[in-house]
Parts: sequence; structure tokens; C-alpha cells
Amino acid sequence: MHMSPGPSQAPIVACEPGALVGELWRILAPESWPVPLETLPQETVLVGGAVRDALLGRLVPRPDLDLVVQCDAVELARNLARRLGGAVVVLDQERSIARLVLQGWTIDLARCLGANLHDDLLRRDYSANAIALQLLGVEPTGALLDPSGGMTDLAAGRLRAISEANLLDDPLRLLRGMRLACELDFELEPISLGWIRRHHARLRDVAGERVLAELERLAAAPQGAAGLELTVACGLLESWGGASARGELMDSSPGIGTALADLDLAAATSRGLSPEETARALPLARLAAVLDGEALEQLRASRKRQQSVQRLRHWWERLQETQGDPGALPEPEQLRLHRQLEADLPALALMVDPAWARQALVRWRNQRDPLFHPRPPIDGATLQAWLQLKPGRELGQLLEHLARERAFGRLPAQVDGDDGESLTEARRWLSEGDVPRHG
Repeated sequence: MHMSPGPSQAPIVACEPGALVGELWRILAPESWPVPLETLPQETVLVGGAVRDALLGRLVPRPDLDLVVQCDAVELARNLARRLGGAVVVLDQERSIARLVLQGWTIDLARCLGANLHDDLLRRDYSANAIALQLLGVEPTGALLDPSGGMTDLAAGRLRAISEANLLDDPLRLLRGMRLACELDFELEPISLGWIRRHHARLRDVAGERVLAELERLAAAPQGAAGLELTVACGLLESWGGASARGELMDSSPGIGTALADLDLAAATSRGLSPEETARALPLARLAAVLDGEALEQLRASRKRQQSVQRLRHWWERLQETQGDPGALPEPEQLRLHRQLEADLPALALMVDPAWARQALVRWRNQRDPLFHPRPPIDGATLQAWLQLKPGRELGQLLEHLARERAFGRLPAQVDGDDGESLTEARRWLSEGDVPRHG
């Protein structure tokens, strides 16, 4: 998961009508697309996110392109792939929707639904996504079509559903509204928000993978924390325990001292996270704040994602008992924490005292730090050879003991140096049992 990109240039949505289409055409730069316009059929239009983002000055390089055509879009995609290269994925054979992946671009082609393009646009989810730019056709090239008033809503910073029925045509649109409002930093129009609240339970009808994809994009949005709070408040995650998850984690003690709203860029900055660390840690922390591993399993998340979230939640809850101080945990627990969160410590850092977090991140960035990247000072094969040990529980316990001794400075931190001291400690442990050398 990565944080969403910011604006690329100044918005043009408020441009004079006479200059607007020319500016839009310049920003979209169709001449740079991997599909030349002359290879497309007459009356092809560009719709959706690329038009919206170009108008708002937030178009990214290689934007996803959504094209509406009057012919069989699946056959068109296949013909384009044969001519230009790339791969075709049929998204919906019955409705004639296909995806062409070409030269790093994603181009979705769909046959026009309804009697005409006007009807097609009025079937869409939000007015911001129902603006079309005529690329080819009988009308003058470059005509802008906006039957639902999307331009007015864009200028007002407002996200408005076209109709209640449109949202229910694909209930994922309920959650998509939350995500779009956060990504665009728009206000959800009150009537639209009311429809989302009213029909929140319908989100359960959507395939888990699709719900998860929207949630991950929402969590990665700059305003994702506020968006997830509203998502939970509207009941959209109730089917996966989202409301109870919020109750468990977000009513935190002063020790962990956080709320979902605090998982923002300011928290990352105050703790010294780099932009790259923030891009990974913030979405993960936000997701873990509202859903547990079991919920993610229902949403068909990867096993790795489930484990990351479950471990992060476990240590958040455990640190409430130590006033948010990992150093107050017993040594074996500290070792387990750093082993389990070795890849995700910045996400934990967002939830603890900023001073501790800054110091911890300095150590965590050092891949040779013996506590933050725990390793035994000597490997199992060497122990077996020198001490005539067999693979099994005893060897595993010995390796864990040596890793702990190294992590807390009682053995040399280097793992590629002289093994003598480590072997001596291993012999002592085998003869005396797991009795600490100190204290």
C-alpha cells in the first residue's frame, strides 16, 4: 500500500469555457498515449478519473484511461492488442468491458450502456466521474459532456452521488464514495452520505477482494484516517467487525495515547519517519486500527497482510499495559516484538511516544542492530557440529537464548566474528539450563 499522489498542477475546472477544452486536451496529452487516436472507432469518449483528475490538476503520469465506445469493447481490445501489443483481460463479457495493459498503461474499454452516451453517463456513481471528453466522432472533437452537473460539483469541492439507485447497482460504490472524498479532499454531499448510511449493509454483497482494494486505497489517502472514521461511523464495516474493532483499539489508554484521527502525516513527521516509511506504515496502521486478521481473511487478504495486521494489533494492545513503553516488556517479549514487527516497526512507532519512536527508528534502520533485527550470533549448523547437537527443541531453545544474549549486549553484536564466546555461552547453557548469567 502506498500513499496517494498529490496534485500535479493547478486546477482548470474554473477556466473560461472557451479555454477549458483546449487546456484539458493539453494536460491529457492524447498524443502520448500508447493507443493512437486513429486506432480508435468513431464516437470514442474518455470518461471517469482521468478527465476528473485533469480538471482538478491532479493527473498522474500514465493515468488509467477509461474509454467508452459504441462497438464491442472486448473485440476492440483484442484487435488493439494484436496491432499494438499488450495483454487483454476481459472484465465483463456480458456487458462488454475489457482491459488493455500496454507499455505500463492500463486502458479500460467499455461498450456504451443505455440508448446513448447521455444515458450511459447518468448510470455512473458520482457526478465527478460522469464527465466525458469526446475524442472522436460526429461532434467537434474535444466536446465536453456533463449531463449530471459534475463540473459544478468539482468546482465546489463536493462529491455527489447521481442517484440512490446508481449506488445500489454496485454496492461497492458506497465505500468508493468514502475513498474518493478522501483522495480528492472533497465533502460528501449530505443526501449522498445519507444514502450510504441507509444502505451500509449492502456492502456485504460485494466480493471481499473488491472491498479490500477500496479500503487499502482509502487507508493510503492523505485524509484516510478521517475517511476510515466516517466509514466505521456509517456502519460500512459492521459485517467484518469494523465497529467492534474500533471499540477495542481506538478507545485506547493514555499509554498508547492515540486515536484513528491521530494516524496522520503529522504523527509520522513528529516521529521521524521518512516519506518511504510513512507511505508503508500509515496505511498499515490505519487498516489495523479498524479491522483484525480474521476480518482480513474474510476479505481475502493475503496471509502476509493478515499476519502483519494481527501482530500490529497484538503489540498495540500489549503496550497499553506498559504505558506504551516497549522497553518495559520482559526481555523475551521485547525480542518477540522486534522479530514479529521487524518489517513493520514504523507502523508501531506511530502509536507510541514520539521520543521513543525517533530513537527506535534510528536503531531499526541499522540492519545489524542485534535487538531490532534479532539473530543468533552463531548458526544452528555450527552448534550441531561443535556441540554434537541434533535438530530439535533443545537446539531451537539454545538459538533463542543466544539471540537474546546478543540482543541485550551480553554477547558480541557481530554475527560474523569469533564464535568462541558464543560457544562458551552455549556450553554453559547446556550444562546449567536456561539460567541467566546476570542477576
